[in-house]
Amino acid sequence: MAVETAEEIKFSPELLAFIESWKKKPGNLIMVLHKVQEELGFLPRQAAIKVSELLEVPLAKVYGVLTFYHYFKRTKPGKYNIQVCMGTACYLKGGDDLISELEKLLGVPLNEVTEDGLFSVESVRCVGCCGLAPLFVVGGEVYGKLALEQVAGIVEDLRKQG
Repeated sequence: MAVETAEEIKFSPELLAFIESWKKKPGNLIMVLHKVQEELGFLPRQAAIKVSELLEVPLAKVYGVLTFYHYFKRTKPGKYNIQVCMGTACYLKGGDDLISELEKLLGVPLNEVTEDGLFSVESVRCVGCCGLAPLFVVGGEVYGKLALEQVAGIVEDLRKQG
């Protein structure tokens, strides 16, 4: 039986150096997975295998961490990953309505990617901008104090940017 390897995926020299520097430190797996996701945008199976090999930990342990923490993405998000805050303030002020509106506008459910690969929507925990509730974040930009009527315009502006 063939053994699956991570030969298909390439890590940058900087990422490999980072992994090497963390190899013997406690808590290394989470730190390394964060860094890999930062570089790749998500953590495909090949990346998990490569991390397992480089840190010399069982693949099951890597997947245990990947599946336990909601932060890690195992599928590629859209170019514009819309992160809707569902912290208490945002939830109470209509965060779930924002999700429903985005699902309707984009034609995809939560945690799916549009056919053109431009958009995905995810629910996230509090982003620490409670005074701007309800809100979502796209590429580090916070869109706060949102009314449902504004969502279509924001999506259209992003779509025009391609």
